[in-house]
Amino acid sequence: MCGAELKPLPDAVQRVAAALAAAGHRHAPVMLDDAARTAQQAADALGVGVGQIAKSIIFRRKEDDAAVLVITSGDRRVDEKKVAALVGRIGRADADFVKASTGFTIGGVSPVAHASPPVTLIDRELYRFSEIWAAAGHPHGVFQLTPADLEHLTGAPVADVVQVA
Repeated sequence: MCGAELKPLPDAVQRVAAALAAAGHRHAPVMLDDAARTAQQAADALGVGVGQIAKSIIFRRKEDDAAVLVITSGDRRVDEKKVAALVGRIGRADADFVKASTGFTIGGVSPVAHASPPVTLIDRELYRFSEIWAAAGHPHGVFQLTPADLEHLTGAPVADVVQVA
């Protein structure tokens, strides 16, 4: 035992853990030794392919300032025009908007347990994998799930939201 397991989880990770437990999700968040602010860092730390990282991208919908969460495969880039066609005109979200609307900092935005429920879309490319990993509210926190779990946990539709490779 190294003692790390005795440290309390950060508040945001505790919020994610509670939401996962309430939904009956079988995997609790785990804390990585190093930060996983990018999909590549997370994949390297977990020993999985970068595509297996469900990265959370926040946009700001222009008509009403709503947060728009796009959960995409770590090896894909979001096509903003495709997203806008589904949810309305969007723009970039700065760090302050992300923190205020989600309760999470950039690099740790979880797909669940947001401060205010965002408009959410799930990238269909995640279904290439039977196991994926998502941020758990902190740059060091992640949790394991399947694409179907992601749908269940968020209630979000699956859509084509990425650029053609």
